[in-house]
Amino acid sequence: MIQLLRRSLCCALLLGLLVPAVPAVPAVPAGGAGGAGLAAALDSIQADKIKSDIFFLASDELGGRDTPSVGQRIAARFIRARMMRLGVPPGTPDGYLFNYKLVRRELDLAESKAQAVKSGRSVGFYLGTDYTLHPSAIAHSNASGNVVYCAEADEKQLAALDLAGKWALCEDSGMSGPERRTAVKQAGAIGVLLAPGTKTNAERMDKRIRDYFANIKSPGVRFPENRDEERDVYPYLMISAATKARLLELSGPLADPTKGPAVGTDLGVVFSESRKELSQDGLVDVENVCAFWPGRDPELSKDVIIVSAHYDHVGTNAAGEVFNGADDNGSGTTGLLQLAEALTVNGPLRRSVMLIWVSGEEKGLFGSRAWCAAPSLPAGHRAVCNINIDMIGRNAPDLLLITPTKARAKDYNGLTRLAESLCAQEGFPELGNADQYWMRSDQVNFASYLKIPVTFLFSDVHEDYHRSTDDPEKIDYDKIRRVTRLVQRMNDGLQADEMKL
Repeated sequence: MIQLLRRSLCCALLLGLLVPAVPAVPAVPAGGAGGAGLAAALDSIQADKIKSDIFFLASDELGGRDTPSVGQRIAARFIRARMMRLGVPPGTPDGYLFNYKLVRRELDLAESKAQAVKSGRSVGFYLGTDYTLHPSAIAHSNASGNVVYCAEADEKQLAALDLAGKWALCEDSGMSGPERRTAVKQAGAIGVLLAPGTKTNAERMDKRIRDYFANIKSPGVRFPENRDEERDVYPYLMISAATKARLLELSGPLADPTKGPAVGTDLGVVFSESRKELSQDGLVDVENVCAFWPGRDPELSKDVIIVSAHYDHVGTNAAGEVFNGADDNGSGTTGLLQLAEALTVNGPLRRSVMLIWVSGEEKGLFGSRAWCAAPSLPAGHRAVCNINIDMIGRNAPDLLLITPTKARAKDYNGLTRLAESLCAQEGFPELGNADQYWMRSDQVNFASYLKIPVTFLFSDVHEDYHRSTDDPEKIDYDKIRRVTRLVQRMNDGLQADEMKL
């Protein structure tokens, strides 16, 4: 009996050593008025912590966190585990994972083609070599019309052109795709042919065509609602420099060979592009990760500040290259992880904070759209604003862009003004203009669906944007730290009785 008791005691001691006790959530002081709570929270945001997280999330083993993929699911569970360890409560009634469904889709490559015709002369173009479309645009389409040369025309210039029933042959000048699409659609164009320009040289466009085609060849996903079909099928093609040259050559000799056609010139070339989608009935489950930090004020806690970042990237191409997305958007993802820790150190603010890591941003802002269509907020709570962060870890240490700015007067709001008033404290003397990216990240869904003020912090694109070279070794970790501190300062600044948003 004594030996049995000794064995039992040894086993109990051994188990106690092997199985760690569940840590209690530490008591934290209330925050929201600056002072010691804010100072401690800011100090908790550290570059070394950010670095360790990015080296995991942007590792080859996660395969580029494509939507959907095993690597993305691992990333979601990594984020969930961190929230559990920090003691930040889940943000949905079912836990941390907000599930939504996408429809699988695949292009019939044999039925996807393009050609140009003038005066009985025909030139064919090949998908994946001469032109491509975005992987999110896999759908039935059939468009044919004359080509109008638009060069690097801006929105106002495009709006003044006669594009009714015609293709707009544009050169990339840095205008965002959604803004260009909107401008040419409003001018009546049936589609866009985007050629290399000052922002995209011939070599880079050729690589984009190859990379997009590699993704197109694999089954993709789309949003299930019919309301998204028009956006998906509108012809927006990226064409090579050689394709553009063939179109111009087909149009005939120029009056002045040293110059291109005048902006607005109808080339007299009929361009036709068609594609078909293979029937796909299967649905795929995708996840956002949501964590909810409750406010302490009996009334103001019903106001919810949403801070978001997308945690997906573009995956692995057919050649096996992993697009790790360390900056896009490993930087925003890890910044949000550090913000969660800062909130636990700061203590409950007067208002609540919802942290959302969204998926599907690279496929068409799907995750934020799904959440905004059915917000997972506690009963009686309402979203009051959104701060979105994306690509905050590269370029000059003092460079940080924001949208909306004063130049986008109808959307300019108190969130931007607050960021402008605080940015110098974190080493950003002023905030640059990111208005051209208004439609390109998730804040636009929070604005359009929930009708709340939003702001977007962004450090601009760089030579590794959407390339396999966007790796952790190139990240400025102190910059992510400072941007995250700025967001925490903004959270603290949003705790007054009356917010002027």
